[in-house]
Amino acid sequence: MTEDKDERRPAGELEASVMAALWAADVPRTPGEVQLSLGDGLARTTVTTILSRLHDKGVLDRRRRGRGYAYFPVQDAHGLTARRMHTELDRDTDRHTVLARFVAQLSEEDERVLRDLLESDEA
Repeated sequence: MTEDKDERRPAGELEASVMAALWAADVPRTPGEVQLSLGDGLARTTVTTILSRLHDKGVLDRRRRGRGYAYFPVQDAHGLTARRMHTELDRDTDRHTVLARFVAQLSEEDERVLRDLLESDEA
C-alpha cells in the first residue's frame, strides 16, 4: 500500500468538511471558493467531485455562476441528520421493529423530548 493510501481520510469526512464549509459560508460557493475555505491542499477536481456527488444525493443545490456552478445546502445540519435517519429507516422492511428498538434505546431525556414533540404541534 502506498503512503498516500494510508493517509486517506475516513469515508464521509471530506463530505462533512465540505458541508461545514458551505453552512459556514451561508451563501452559494463555487468549487474554488470551497477549496480555499478548506485550506488543506485538496485539488479543485476533488472538491468538484464531492460537490457533484452531494448534489446527486440531493443534499446540495446549485446555481449557474459563470461557466460553472455555485453550490449551497438544501437543509441545515439538523435537517440533514433527520434525512439520514429517514434513509436508514427506509432501508428496513420492518419499520415497526426498527422504531421499537430505536425508542427502547433512547435515554430518558431523549424519550421525554420525543414524547413532548409527539404531543405538541411542532412535530
